[in-house]
Amino acid sequence: MISSCSGASLAREKEVTATQLIVLSALFFVLFDNVTFFHHLLEVYPFSDKNVFFLTSLVAGTTLVIALFLTLATTICPIKPVLILFLLGSSVAAYCMDTYDVVIDYIMIQNIIETNWDETSDVLNLRMAGYVVVLGLMPSYAVYRAALHKESFRRTVLRKMRDSLFLLIGMVAIVLTFSKFYTSFFREHEPLRWYSNPIYSVYSFSKYIRKNFSLHDVEIAPLGLDATVAEHEEQAEKKLVILVVGEAARADHFSLDGYRRETNPLLQKEDIVNLSNVFSCGTSTAYSVPCMFSVFSRSEFNSTKGKTTENLLDVLDHTGMIDILWRDNNSDSKGVALRVPYEDYRGAEKNTLCEEGECRDEGMLIGLDQYITQHEGRDILIILHQMGNHGPAYYKRYPRQFAQFSPACQTHQLEDCRQEEIINAYDNALLYTDYFLVKVIEFLKEYESSRDTAMFYFSDHGESLGEKGVYLHGLPYMIAPEAQIHIGALLWLGEQTRKDINLDLLQRKKDKELSHDNLFHTLLGLFEVRTVLYKKGLDILSY
Repeated sequence: MISSCSGASLAREKEVTATQLIVLSALFFVLFDNVTFFHHLLEVYPFSDKNVFFLTSLVAGTTLVIALFLTLATTICPIKPVLILFLLGSSVAAYCMDTYDVVIDYIMIQNIIETNWDETSDVLNLRMAGYVVVLGLMPSYAVYRAALHKESFRRTVLRKMRDSLFLLIGMVAIVLTFSKFYTSFFREHEPLRWYSNPIYSVYSFSKYIRKNFSLHDVEIAPLGLDATVAEHEEQAEKKLVILVVGEAARADHFSLDGYRRETNPLLQKEDIVNLSNVFSCGTSTAYSVPCMFSVFSRSEFNSTKGKTTENLLDVLDHTGMIDILWRDNNSDSKGVALRVPYEDYRGAEKNTLCEEGECRDEGMLIGLDQYITQHEGRDILIILHQMGNHGPAYYKRYPRQFAQFSPACQTHQLEDCRQEEIINAYDNALLYTDYFLVKVIEFLKEYESSRDTAMFYFSDHGESLGEKGVYLHGLPYMIAPEAQIHIGALLWLGEQTRKDINLDLLQRKKDKELSHDNLFHTLLGLFEVRTVLYKKGLDILSY
């Protein structure tokens, strides 16, 4: 009897209450999953006698905030599955933030969900696995094994009310005690809070769910139903325009824009117009590509508008006079080409220029002659969506003969390479883009005698290469470095097209600040589309 009582007593001593488990989990999140948050915090509030108590309060306050969040989250779901889910998710978020210094915001969640396996595999590595094991699986196992003190439903409700009240009182007390610091923290340093893990990641995910699940059964708003093409004499030559949508090409690594290395040696020999001061609509493919084809300006655009409103391709299609083809060697068109012919060139079934699982952008030119022949007597717009400089595996993005800058990083684990090696691999990929764009120009030259030809190149966004510890892209626009938004852009005009353009005015425009906002109206103008949507002031080629 005594032995039985002792065993029961020992078992109770090993039990933990729900409150203890939540607080311990919150403390774990703060100490181990928020390294990047505290790194940026210390840049603003350096560790000093003046800041030490505030920083300590912030650790305590963040723990209380996460504990309150977990308390509320476990109100409708069992506590252990909730904690395990957040531990696993936060381990991946911590890896991404610690390695690439990114923010897990709504756009980043969209990128993650809409990406394909090939892109995902580029960021899978042993370091990431280590994060998942140490920060995800191991604490999850500890939570799973924890002997949780059982309590009645009534006691559970009362406990949650009590805990929530105490946590709120603690948070208010901390803020009031250090109100001078927290006033500036909340008002002046909002971007710091974007690095909070898992609070901001969960907020971003819920925002993505809210926006996308509400789109079901919503009709696509028509656009440009009044669009017509200006009439010409029957013998007038039809247009052939190729728009190349680039990937992660930052302007300051183009030798055309003054970069110290020759990354555009072939383009420099062509009669192109380099647009040196163009800024992207966003910092990710998932956001920028729909935005650049949208009628909305960057300040007006959002993903919901992009998904529920027709775009430039629809307007051109409404004329009934322009044939459109989208060829893709990237993830996909991000919804832009849903209502026009689309061809996937990411696999060897269509793209015959593939090696070691990587299909080359140049392969998208194969078979275009037949397409143009089949659409004789029609204006044609062809969009080629590049793999370009898609990171972090820059070394995969170019054939070996373009490995001019060495040593180049030969892994997608950028933390294993010196910054110089990362830049070398990135610049080699730009050399291949230079080659590809000249191949497009050479292709168009074959049609100069029979068509008005032109090529446009706009990258979707730029790329960070380790400056201040930031890699890749996808930071919120308001804090994104210029490397992520100042993009490579240029155009080439065939002989017949040049006759219809004021070249002197174009030369004066080429170094002025432009953006993705200009693309919509420039293509409408080039195809001589009449519609109330057209804004001449945004047409790069207008005069």
